[in-house]
Amino acid sequence: MRPVVPGLRRRARLRSAAGPIVVRRRPERPTQGLLSVDGRVIACALGKGGMSALKVEGDGVTPIGRFRPLAVLFRADRVAVPGGDLAVRAIRRDDGWADDPGSAHYNRHVRLPFAASHETLARDDHLYDVVVITDHNQAPRVRGRGSAVFLHCSRDGLLPTAGCIAVPYAVWRRLAAALVRDRPVLVGVAGRPVRRGDAGRPFFRGRRSAI
Repeated sequence: MRPVVPGLRRRARLRSAAGPIVVRRRPERPTQGLLSVDGRVIACALGKGGMSALKVEGDGVTPIGRFRPLAVLFRADRVAVPGGDLAVRAIRRDDGWADDPGSAHYNRHVRLPFAASHETLARDDHLYDVVVITDHNQAPRVRGRGSAVFLHCSRDGLLPTAGCIAVPYAVWRRLAAALVRDRPVLVGVAGRPVRRGDAGRPFFRGRRSAI
């Protein structure tokens, strides 16, 4: 199986049980959400198009669904290695992410320079100082259904994202061990737990929520 990003360093799984990260809409603020993790509730930025179950490339929407974090990347020249148990790697200058639906590498890590439309992960701003890659539109990848839906650092004032979920770096610094874990991310959905030992079954069975 192709790695989500080459060169990741695997880390030991944390032993304590980890419930999901839950993101719901923030009342009267459609481009912001409330992220709940381990009993804490944190304001977060959402896409400029708010939340929707229908995601189209470039629409600025944060997709509703149940996602799994795959890995964490970080800027070693700016921040310390994030805690947690996700596979980790420092961002390199040639790291990119393809966002052209016509590319065979759509919604995948690519090496720069890259001819088709893409994001550069080594940004001049601080949005990707810490970035968690999710499995949104990964298996299978569907062209035009959205790319590079990550968890990352927010702009000041929780300004809207292009579709990602973003929290202030101060939150990452304080709660990295909780956010950078192999645990479900439920966006705009609710679910009930099932036993972890049920082979082939999700940890949470999602259903659409009214939030």
